[in-house]
Amino acid sequence: MEDRIRIRSEEILSDDWAVLKKTVLDYRRRDGQWETQVRQTYDRGDGAVILPYDPQRSTVLLVRQFRYPAYVTGHREPLIEACAGLLDENDPETAIRKEAEEELGYRLKDVERLFSPYMSPGSVTERLWFFLARYSPADRISAGGGAPEEGEDIEVLEMPLDEALAGIADGRIVDAKTIILIQHLKLNPVKA
Repeated sequence: MEDRIRIRSEEILSDDWAVLKKTVLDYRRRDGQWETQVRQTYDRGDGAVILPYDPQRSTVLLVRQFRYPAYVTGHREPLIEACAGLLDENDPETAIRKEAEEELGYRLKDVERLFSPYMSPGSVTERLWFFLARYSPADRISAGGGAPEEGEDIEVLEMPLDEALAGIADGRIVDAKTIILIQHLKLNPVKA
């Protein structure tokens, strides 16, 4: 692709919680014609997400938290989500283990990496690393709830996998990463 893209200019529009950049570029189409495009990219770093699953009880651990972007677009309830966070300076597995302890209050042992898709490649640079992990009540080390100093106010939810799947169908679960993980687990059952 390098011979098909020429960057004309880049401008940082915002550098606060993340970097919003405007780029003007020339792109050579498949038919050989060059066209000028203007694109904005939002870069807040990569992240990781995990769905802990107890195969003995067929339950999953999720969180419920307020998300302003969802609220401002009409979703008036806190979102039900899989535990997730930014990688910061960590590798994906280390980052998600820390998030699970902080948000869920569980120390997870057998963490399995699944895949790492781009979540919204039209404008967001983030790749999200997806994980599954077995858990049991014995793995609980705290009440969880997130880091209040980071503005987190997280409720930990434990629910049957089938109820989580029903939550997708009835609109209680509308978060894409969570839907992907629940459906993956349903299509690829973990043996007890």
